[in-house]
Amino acid sequence: MNIEQLDLYTQIILSLAGLIMLTSFIMLGQGRLLRLVFVFALQGLLLVLATALAAYSFSNHHLYISAAITLVLKVLFIPWMLRGHILKLNMHRDVEALNNKTTIMLGGASLVIFSYYVLHPILADSTIVLLNALALSLAVVLLGMLLMISHRQAIAHVVGFMSIENGLFFAAIVSTRGMPMVVELGVAFDVLVAAVLFGIFFLHISNSIDTLDVDRLNRLSEEDE
Repeated sequence: MNIEQLDLYTQIILSLAGLIMLTSFIMLGQGRLLRLVFVFALQGLLLVLATALAAYSFSNHHLYISAAITLVLKVLFIPWMLRGHILKLNMHRDVEALNNKTTIMLGGASLVIFSYYVLHPILADSTIVLLNALALSLAVVLLGMLLMISHRQAIAHVVGFMSIENGLFFAAIVSTRGMPMVVELGVAFDVLVAAVLFGIFFLHISNSIDTLDVDRLNRLSEEDE
């Protein structure tokens, strides 16, 4: 089936799913923390558009509230908080040298293929939007995990963690046409609390040890033992 034969909702939601996955790839190969945070904010904006589209298409008005919460938290507040920490800790000029960057990107591409390989037998009889959106959502989750593994800075780990949550949230929006409002508010509150706690930990760790490099923190732990 050609994409021109699909309805407008399916075309747009699949395009947004592809763009969300693309932002995960961009984050995976990004060495500057400020750019990493900017791309994360862009991913959040795409998630807002997908949520608003689902709200309009399914006449599920409480999804507009979810879109607004996502806009405030993942496009404005969390990127603003992370950017403030990066500038305060004077990390905005640091460039993280990724080891085997080509291997990391190839690993990311393999995870996308793996997502389709796993989900295609399960969702072979489902709609094209469900199969592709869930496969790309799983790819975003796995790419977020790879981001946490491949980057040394703790802030990059937080962005990877939030990206994983973005993938799960997008999958829930597409597959369930909107979770119950109480569940969405609970998830949003958990994300907000996690972001605030991460910020507090960053400041305490930086003031005590003067670094957020995970490799250095691991070596410090080994030396203490």
